[in-house]
Amino acid sequence: MAKARCPASCGELIQGWILGGEKLISCPVNWFSEVSVTDGVPGKDERPRMRQMMKTVLAYFGLSVEMARGLRLSFTSTIPVAKGLASSTADIAATALATARYFGETLDETTLAGFCVQLEPTDSTLFSQLTLFDHQTAATQIACDWQPSIDILLLESRETLITADYHRLDRHPVLLENAAVLEHAWRLFCQAVTTQNCWRLGEATTLSAQASQKLLVKPAFDSLLELVERSGIYGLNVAHSGSIVGLLCDRRHHDVEYLCWWLKHRGITRFYPRQHLLTMIPGGVR
Repeated sequence: MAKARCPASCGELIQGWILGGEKLISCPVNWFSEVSVTDGVPGKDERPRMRQMMKTVLAYFGLSVEMARGLRLSFTSTIPVAKGLASSTADIAATALATARYFGETLDETTLAGFCVQLEPTDSTLFSQLTLFDHQTAATQIACDWQPSIDILLLESRETLITADYHRLDRHPVLLENAAVLEHAWRLFCQAVTTQNCWRLGEATTLSAQASQKLLVKPAFDSLLELVERSGIYGLNVAHSGSIVGLLCDRRHHDVEYLCWWLKHRGITRFYPRQHLLTMIPGGVR
């Protein structure tokens, strides 16, 4: 047996038209998809593209894709699907590394990223560092040498959205319209990395979230911005192709109970009935 696991992402820290094309920086959190590869008959509960990824890895190592018929994929996941939490990226990235490990091999992050984007737009959670990533071609991979110490109160909506459906939208005009805003968000993000400043990071993520409202509206967004100002937390971020919102904070210094009370008091929980206190963690497939 061989195993691998990949973290979820609480949406994106920033996403939009940056450095000449649409790119993103994922926000890895401590939810995981874990995949195991064993001898056996393929099961019926595999998620989309997992077996396709297995065959891609077999071919890469010069093995017959027919070998996949004798291999069983099993998985466990704590990641809600179709919410903008990178569940699919976690599934296929973990499948790739578990398959490689089964045959005594490994995959570097750049190769893994190339495999993933062949199958679908991919989150940058498969990189160990926060990475500006061209999620459709993998042509851009700019790693950032900082791991913020941040907690996230994740607000989970009932709404679901398949990422592929989002990418079928005609987003190009709005992306170009917001290009200057996202370039500013990217500069703020780079300043946050250089100075290791969580407040500056929150400025960048909030700016990107505001721009995203023109593409995919999050309910009660203005009220959530008000909560950021009132509570003094770092900022908020969103799933740019999903339905969740993250409140960026530090549970040691910010009153998470107050955040939860305020959300309920203002009626925001009717849009986001489930809240989860998570931690931003390093990305990468383990």
